[in-house]
Amino acid sequence: MAYQIAQAGNKGKVLILKITGIFFVGLAILGVVLPILPTTPFLLVAAACFAKSSPEMQRKLLANKTFGPLIHDWQKYRSIPRKAKRIALLTMILSVCWSAFMLQSAMLTALVVVLVIGPFIFVWRLPESK
Repeated sequence: MAYQIAQAGNKGKVLILKITGIFFVGLAILGVVLPILPTTPFLLVAAACFAKSSPEMQRKLLANKTFGPLIHDWQKYRSIPRKAKRIALLTMILSVCWSAFMLQSAMLTALVVVLVIGPFIFVWRLPESK
């Protein structure tokens, strides 16, 4: 009985991870079309979800001509392409500027800056792949 409950919990977890992975692949595809959305981080989240839920979907993602090399470089070398890095950093800067313009509050703008500093430094320090 306990085994069946644990197995049902695992199936639920696998399903949630698959759905989350598919959702992030969708966001990554939107990121290819819309310059505001960063593609690479969404693909990395999707790959992580598929690694724990669907080896077949992970293989398909890694075999993709466009996305596969990005994911492979991250998994093997913890690096991202220079172009992806520049786009991510520029997007963060533009988002902070847009937020400051829209919020028109020094306190809220400071909060946005504080929240973006950590991810900005993380991406800034990432090594660049070929």
